[in-house]
Amino acid sequence: MSARPAPAALPLLYIRSRALPLTAATLTCITLVAAWAAHWLQDQPYFDHTARVPVVVLAPLLASAAIGTSLHSHSDELDRTAVGRWWPRRLLHLLALTALTAGALAAAVPGHPEAFGVPAMVRNVLGATGAAAASVALLGARLSWLPMTVYGGAVYLAAPRPPGGAAAVWAWPMQPGPQGAAWAVAVTAYVAGAALLTVRGARPERG
Repeated sequence: MSARPAPAALPLLYIRSRALPLTAATLTCITLVAAWAAHWLQDQPYFDHTARVPVVVLAPLLASAAIGTSLHSHSDELDRTAVGRWWPRRLLHLLALTALTAGALAAAVPGHPEAFGVPAMVRNVLGATGAAAASVALLGARLSWLPMTVYGGAVYLAAPRPPGGAAAVWAWPMQPGPQGAAWAVAVTAYVAGAALLTVRGARPERG
């Protein structure tokens, strides 16, 4: 009969089983590339802050993929022997990475909050991460990047240039920061995804 790990060791075991140091390094790289790309695009001739649209859309997609993948368990034994309930750990995991990612990526696009600046970036991080969290529960952590990536890519190609209207709902990642409907969709996606992940956990995967 295997001994259960001491409660004090559980946070470290959880961090190692989810490969969170690698996730943190990945999110750091995404943030640095996003900051460089946003600055470079904005400095190009005939471009302004609206040129940051690719960064505001694509950086949250990449970050949400990293967060979703981090919810894969690399140690089933840890899950079976853990003391206490799992849902608080899952929720804290998601909330902590979401907050850190939103803050870091927001710093990558300073200025012009009325367009594609901090509000739009934070909104997209919330929406994309919520979709990834729901995908973890329904498809498994390894495929959690797929639905939002397909949807985000389609929206990026198909969204109309003028903001607002019905596009504020179905093309919310492409909307400027102040669009209320886009915020409503993103926040709803995050709350629903977080709730689904917290209650169900990651879908078991073979191999």
